[in-house]
Amino acid sequence: MQISPDKKIYFLSDFHLGAPNHAASLEREKLIVRFLDEIKNNAAEIFLVGDMFDFWYEYRKVVPKGFTRLLGKLAELTDAGIPIHFFVGNHDMWMKGYLEKELNIPVYFEPRQYERNGKKFFIGHGDGLGPGDHGYKRLKKIFRNPVCKWLFGVLPPFFGMGLANYLSRRSRAQTGATEEIFLGEDKEWLILFCKSQLQKERFDFFVFGHRHLAIDYALEPNSRYINLGDWINYFTYAVFDGEKMELKSYMGKEEKIIRKA
Repeated sequence: MQISPDKKIYFLSDFHLGAPNHAASLEREKLIVRFLDEIKNNAAEIFLVGDMFDFWYEYRKVVPKGFTRLLGKLAELTDAGIPIHFFVGNHDMWMKGYLEKELNIPVYFEPRQYERNGKKFFIGHGDGLGPGDHGYKRLKKIFRNPVCKWLFGVLPPFFGMGLANYLSRRSRAQTGATEEIFLGEDKEWLILFCKSQLQKERFDFFVFGHRHLAIDYALEPNSRYINLGDWINYFTYAVFDGEKMELKSYMGKEEKIIRKA
């Protein structure tokens, strides 16, 4: 796919709408909608790379309450012919077709490869990739299991959503400030994953979310690892203009982005 010189591709992730409370989530949602409205005239394509919601489960006749401003804006963009891609994260993996049917947004459950203007992209949320974290990888297999999803769906939404929100808050409390610490090239598991992939195939850009730390890291002279950060602390996004890829902050927090040229 070639994008025209006046168009750009945008990458965002980790909105975690719904957390930590309704008021904070609504303020963040309005900010995201404002950003999407500003880019709609020059966006050739938009990639949403997971954890758009702090929790999401689609019952047969019920979807989570709220997020109407964001969902409406996404519908407006796809109706205008702007392709949007969504990669599930570890907080919103239980998608069943609502985004595809109502918003015309394809949903992906695994990383995918793309080529744009001769540049190769490897894109995914990032959870469960790389070495270590075996406990989460086992848990992810359980959550992705169709029987597990069906059993959760048996619970009335009042109990199911309450349990899910409790577990989500507990997960954030356990992680704490460790998400804001760069562990070093030899310990950042997504960097290690990218390096292992480069031994098999060359990519110009590896684009992930999940880490909640905005990172623009040169792996090789012509290959970079981009972590999109989040819209809680960093308000960061990546933009590709057909030649260059830049990681920016919508709220002017570029100094917090970890960079290795």
